Amino acid sequence: MSLQIQTDRLKLLPFTIQICEEALSCSTSFLADLGITPGYGWPDLETLDTLPRILNHLNKVKYPSGFESWMVLNKSTNTLIGDIGFKGLPNEYGEIDLGYGIIKSETQKGYAKEAASGLIEWAFKQTGIKAITAGCSKENLASKQILTFLNFKKFGEDQEMFYWKLMK
Repeated sequence: MSLQIQTDRLKLLPFTIQICEEALSCSTSFLADLGITPGYGWPDLETLDTLPRILNHLNKVKYPSGFESWMVLNKSTNTLIGDIGFKGLPNEYGEIDLGYGIIKSETQKGYAKEAASGLIEWAFKQTGIKAITAGCSKENLASKQILTFLNFKKFGEDQEMFYWKLMK
């Protein structure tokens, strides 16, 4: 895996088809082969719900491009604590949609904010990326705080969701 993003406390590595398929079948042997330990509670229900979509995006490319999902690892322990990523290649406007999740045992430690900052920095270095969008449920106060901290601007809402955008 040549793609990698490092932040102060985290390492982001792209998901692969093999990792997704194993996680969906309740196996982590390939992660162990890579020296990665799943954090307590990984994969959680949100991750299990997201993995088929990640697989779908990975099946559209020959190898991870960076515009799919990344594993979030605690750098000091090489523990898998969540995922972050984009929902596929940029659209015709140069926009990519961001999503993230940290396992419950590791929330409230600033990891989502740190991972998002690192991924945003990487994304804006890629050719043709003009904006990053994100959606979060209106009840998700933590995500609203993260997106606000990262300078995303709210541009819309519906009954359940707020929609955000960060321009390059």
